[in-house]
Amino acid sequence: MKKVLVFITDGFADWEASYVTAELNKPRTGFQVQTIAIDKNPKVSMGGLTVLPDYSLQDFSFKWEFVMLIIPGETGWREEKNHQVKKLVSFCFENKVPVAAICDATTFLGNYGFLEQHKHTGNSLPYLKEGAPSYRGDEKYIDEQSVSDGFLITANGSGALEFSRDILNKLNVLKDGELEQWYGLFKNGYINR
Repeated sequence: MKKVLVFITDGFADWEASYVTAELNKPRTGFQVQTIAIDKNPKVSMGGLTVLPDYSLQDFSFKWEFVMLIIPGETGWREEKNHQVKKLVSFCFENKVPVAAICDATTFLGNYGFLEQHKHTGNSLPYLKEGAPSYRGDEKYIDEQSVSDGFLITANGSGALEFSRDILNKLNVLKDGELEQWYGLFKNGYINR
């Protein structure tokens, strides 16, 4: 099974990765979703769901193989303690392991220079610049729901479905038009347009 890690914090936006984790965790995909956090203490999402992390950053071995890191947004990305994930993100960038960040997680990436070499998006350019004073990626910013460039996927907080579609495409989960059918179903329901 190929592991996909989801970094969670107290207050993580549970809905932002829910479409994609449900699809990835289906038995026939060959993927397994697991969670990682700064410690092994239970994390409570914005929606009140309590999750016990599979791994903590303290006991995580960078020799373990995983194929993607997904970072949902949340209310505490400006808290210094959550920035411990920088080491894991750096490992991913150095080894070209895809990183997918949404909402305020993109602001975190921007503050540490992870966005500057890739096309990317976020909640808005002014919001990104305000929340990430070290950000210098203006010329690569694209005002879209989700942007995929190389091994980086970014999305704004209202782009969970597009974010999920880009992740599923990157991991080649749905084939031969299935991805667009999947996206159309969740975007439009059973209404033919």
